[in-house]
Amino acid sequence: METEKMSPLSDLLNLNLDTKQIIAEYIWIGGGSGMDIRSKGRTLPGPVSDPSKLPKWNYDGSSTNQAAGDDSEVILYPQAIFKDPFRKGNNILVMCDAYSPKGDPIPTNNRHKAVKIFDHPNVKAEEPWFGIEQEYTLLKKDVKWPLGWPLGGFPGPQGPYYCAVGADKAFGRDIVDGHYKACLYAGLSIGGANGEVMPGQWEFQISPTVGIGAGDQLWVARYILERITEICGVIVSFDPKPIEGDWNGAAAHTNFSTKSMRKEGGLDLIKKAIGKLEVKHKQHIAAYGEGNERRLTGKHETADINKFSWGVADRGASVRVGRDTEKEGKGYFEDRRPSSNMDPYLVTSMIAETTILG
Repeated sequence: METEKMSPLSDLLNLNLDTKQIIAEYIWIGGGSGMDIRSKGRTLPGPVSDPSKLPKWNYDGSSTNQAAGDDSEVILYPQAIFKDPFRKGNNILVMCDAYSPKGDPIPTNNRHKAVKIFDHPNVKAEEPWFGIEQEYTLLKKDVKWPLGWPLGGFPGPQGPYYCAVGADKAFGRDIVDGHYKACLYAGLSIGGANGEVMPGQWEFQISPTVGIGAGDQLWVARYILERITEICGVIVSFDPKPIEGDWNGAAAHTNFSTKSMRKEGGLDLIKKAIGKLEVKHKQHIAAYGEGNERRLTGKHETADINKFSWGVADRGASVRVGRDTEKEGKGYFEDRRPSSNMDPYLVTSMIAETTILG
């Protein structure tokens, strides 16, 4: 009698389910840290494309540092739907925010706070666009040392790694390309990806997206990246300065424009907006990511955390205006202060509030 062979796990993961039922993976932000992404899946009777048609769902908030053990229920409200690149088919990823059973947003629900700003009539009229450049570092799982670096040692100095090719300069490209395609499949407005200045560090960009959508898309793109690195047995770090010394840190540079800035004469409005950002520099820095003081030193393409500055094509400034914007007299500016671990709901809404409502 022939011994039956077990089907490989990959076969099970790639099963084509002959059913109308779908799996919805609910994603939310926990309370353990700024980058505490959580998720869980549930079966639904059929395809769904409208988040308002999805059921709310509770979770144990005492296990995510978001509720007490004797009153632990937190409720997930579905807010945005994306295609699931892991399960494929009609299965979906669902970006959620969190509320108490009474319907009040919990303290860590920065999305709810951001929506209030983006729903303001003056902000909606300006159709704010945000393009976010998310940098990150790939680390070896067991030693938490950058991918491609000698164990316990250092590679050659920075210079040959930015946008480089070759086995001695680009480390982790399969992860980057897999993430790029997965984001496109999911329906995210991912605009590109490239190797960064420090070896083992990469970047992807969320293309200009209106209002709250930029935050939703960045969180889902981060989730997809975490899942891919999980599969590969690699750690993705969003620490703004993962390696001390003469190495670049990691940021989430945030590009911003309003309808008025994109029209003729917009450069004058950009300058006025930058002036408003300068006045509230300390408040923005406080919300721009934990550990940012280790990155914003005035070195390695950063401005000093204590001094606000801006300039045209100046990557050592707090805010950069591009040459094209200067030449055309309209366009956008780049806030270079946000760290790689920033909350995009906080950063985007704060920029809109300061520059439009301030």
